[in-house]
Amino acid sequence: MAASGANRTGRIRAGMGGWTFEPWEGTFYPDKLSKKKQLEFASRAVPTIEVNGTYYSGFTPATYAKWNAETPDGFVFSIKGNRFVTNRKVLAEAGESLKKFFAQGLEELGPKLGPIVWQFAPTKKFEPDDFEGFLKLLPATQAGLKLSHVLEVRNASFAVPDFVALAKKHGAAICYAHHHDYPEFADVTGDVVYARLQKGEDDVPTAYRPKELDRWAERAKLWAAGGQPDDLPLADPASKPAKAPRDVFVYFIHEGKVRAPFAAQAFMERVG
Repeated sequence: MAASGANRTGRIRAGMGGWTFEPWEGTFYPDKLSKKKQLEFASRAVPTIEVNGTYYSGFTPATYAKWNAETPDGFVFSIKGNRFVTNRKVLAEAGESLKKFFAQGLEELGPKLGPIVWQFAPTKKFEPDDFEGFLKLLPATQAGLKLSHVLEVRNASFAVPDFVALAKKHGAAICYAHHHDYPEFADVTGDVVYARLQKGEDDVPTAYRPKELDRWAERAKLWAAGGQPDDLPLADPASKPAKAPRDVFVYFIHEGKVRAPFAAQAFMERVG
């Protein structure tokens, strides 16, 4: 939560993608911990997890209620939007798919429902009118819960001021992806900041080296205070974010996944 007074700042959370991964058994997870207990354990080791399974299939209200019950107060899930919404030629025609996605019971997570991440294929190019048509479809609330939407684009055609302007206009955050192949956009446009750090290494105990984690922690603190780092690529360098505290979500994911939970914990030590 944001603090009061001149030093107001958003909350910084770091985590990993999912909680089921065999190499974490006996390393991150204690030996012989039941798979049924993995979410309970992981959610007490890190303050947030990005759920990738929702990209591929739908779940039931009972499943979301179960996740809520197994996790502590203050924990937050980021939910990946379904691929049937984003993997289409005309995004503005995603209305029915969006209705199905939001009808599956996300509200059962209550205050643990965090950002909704819309991931687009690397082949998806920026078409301003169609993309704005999509943004207009995104709901602002779900069963009384305020929603934060995050746009993870992977095509260089989005590296233009028009994309930043559209994201700002509709209050959506642009995902910053630290990735070997995809373009990087660190423009702050929404009410949260969302970063996916995907250049970790399994032979580094914390995925990213200590000095790298130090720098990412400093960037996260700047984001939380309402700023924008000056050492990351921007699609529109002339556009400045409104000076307001923002919650920050940082995920260690993709490369270095074996070490991702330890990266998140080391990161949280630096921002705590």
